Amino acid sequence: MTTDETKTSLHRELAEKIISNQIGAASPVVSPDGSHVAYVVTRVDFKANKYRSQVWLARTDGSESPRPLTAGEKRDGNPSWSPDGTWLAFTSGRSEKKGETTLHVMPIGSSGEIRTIATMPDGVGSVRWSPNGKIIAFTSRTQDERYTKDDEASMSPRKIETFFTRLNGEDFVFDRPQHLYIVPSDGTAAPRNLTPGQYEHSGPSWLADSSGVATSGALHKTWDSDLANDLHIVKLDGTITTLTDQKGVYYAPSVSPDSLRIAFIGSDDPLTSPQNDHVGVLEIKTKKREWVSRALDRTFSPTSGTIAPIWQDDKTIVAYAEDRGTAHVVQVDATGKSAPKWLTSGRRIVKAFNAVSGVAGRDTNATIAFVASEVNQLSELFVVTKSGERRISDLSASLVSESAPQTWEHFTVPCGSNYAGGPNEIDVWMMKPRDFDAAKKYPMLLNVHGGPHTQYGETYFDEAQMQAAAGFVVVMSNPRGSSGREQAWGQAILGRKHPVAPGTGWGDADVKDVLAVLDGALAKYPFIDGKRVGMLGGSYGGYMATMLAGCHGDRFKAICSERAVNNMLSEEWTSDIGTVFRVEHGPNHLEDEAEYVRMSPIRHVRNINVPMLIIHSENDLRCPINQAEELFMALRILGKDVTFYRFPGETHELSRSGSPLHRVQRAEIILDFFTEKLAH
Repeated sequence: MTTDETKTSLHRELAEKIISNQIGAASPVVSPDGSHVAYVVTRVDFKANKYRSQVWLARTDGSESPRPLTAGEKRDGNPSWSPDGTWLAFTSGRSEKKGETTLHVMPIGSSGEIRTIATMPDGVGSVRWSPNGKIIAFTSRTQDERYTKDDEASMSPRKIETFFTRLNGEDFVFDRPQHLYIVPSDGTAAPRNLTPGQYEHSGPSWLADSSGVATSGALHKTWDSDLANDLHIVKLDGTITTLTDQKGVYYAPSVSPDSLRIAFIGSDDPLTSPQNDHVGVLEIKTKKREWVSRALDRTFSPTSGTIAPIWQDDKTIVAYAEDRGTAHVVQVDATGKSAPKWLTSGRRIVKAFNAVSGVAGRDTNATIAFVASEVNQLSELFVVTKSGERRISDLSASLVSESAPQTWEHFTVPCGSNYAGGPNEIDVWMMKPRDFDAAKKYPMLLNVHGGPHTQYGETYFDEAQMQAAAGFVVVMSNPRGSSGREQAWGQAILGRKHPVAPGTGWGDADVKDVLAVLDGALAKYPFIDGKRVGMLGGSYGGYMATMLAGCHGDRFKAICSERAVNNMLSEEWTSDIGTVFRVEHGPNHLEDEAEYVRMSPIRHVRNINVPMLIIHSENDLRCPINQAEELFMALRILGKDVTFYRFPGETHELSRSGSPLHRVQRAEIILDFFTEKLAH
């Protein structure tokens, strides 16, 4: 075996070890009396090239070891407690028919069989018991008749009349909209669609008298152009009352214990993005609404995913927000008179949380459950009670023993140019290579995240761990445009002609900040070899990779551009979110084609002289594969050093939730590429 073959084999073994040992907690739900937490444990089954998930149960006082409630062979998830705590609903893929999802209830604390109460052809989510325990609400997609056909050759044509007809990972969605269904919790009747028609609903939250639910959805004809999303009350007879005015983006509703108000997440301006989404409260009777979390200028819709606020009692709401590379549970005053208060802290990122919702006039229980990850720890389950915080699970043990995850060192560098919106500094994280020797010089990999309005930070990141284990210094940062900071930080790279908050546009302040991070890391750490620097990024990070290759390629020895936007113009009519980029850039591509061309990395392709690795998924609808094809063909025609890998059957989420085998192969390709190019 040659030296190169040995390195490839080691990289494959390294990636397989890290990916196959990933197991984490998610979706915690606290029992009504606060004594137990049901949650989901997901693991990688590498031999089967699949993911398995089980519903687990744990006591919040830690008096017993957590135990699995389901076998987990069929992706069990979405646990939801009955109001009396004697039943647990959950979803599964136990149907023998491909694509079907089943909804079950199981007894807790007593004997009895698991009952199947619904089988849906296209998924089940957002499972919620009614307060009287008689009904379960859930969401599911309602398919057009064409999906009953055995093959596409027999399907009727699709009549397209709106934007946003497809969705990455879902394909066509306009002819299978997400609706709200209800089913008796005892399974005595079939599920009933409460919201039939062309419009989608999400986020059901029950009224206290079980007469209906609050939902969110865009139910007006111009939804795909004005991008507004409203809050509604849907009664059990199907009557819908819209509570907001088609002027904002309001979602994740949560009905108060007295059913007089709804807490929600959102913003007032659909045509300006990014914004720091906040917690709002709406009075159902008057439809008056106000923002109650604005005293904390952070987003309450974190990178990990939005979760509806939870009412602890009539005056207090629990939510969670990002903060400079972390994310934590926050207590919010429902009147907005007091500033939000952090309930969790530390160098970690909370991924999900749950609490017992109070009843009118009293606090039923103070227990909060959450799952959080640290740099060297996968997502674990924690609970917070009046006596303090307790860790419940220990899922990271096998990963720690197999791969000895590294930790970060956090530091800051000044912005690449003046910034007046807050602290003039960029958060940066550095991870040393495994078996670090201070006397040696190491190659460096500079990572840029996607989004752009997302964040890197204090959480386990398998890609960084693999890079460090392969012998690279890993550097990551949150340049302007990222989330986790004040709103002005995210909006600093809005378009130069944006009507609300004009910024530098993509490829300007963000590029300067990334270069400032590179200079800062080289100055701070003498063990980094400045002549052996590689750079990589995916999605918007891929955009940055191609832009840096074309404008500052002399700073790098190799660059990997993955699932990138390379041509902003063609992205506007090929992406599943095409036409939405005007909310970031200002004018649309017809109003100012030149501005989209100006920001496109592909226009600098003739200046790319650094070796390029292109990785793209063939089923990516967010950044379609023509983005990669255009870059590859141009580089190939120009005789540049370029390698292009296409992954069949994968979407924009390849690196996060692609098949385990493809994730290993992708990691192997990246590590091999940089090991070769940064060898000397």
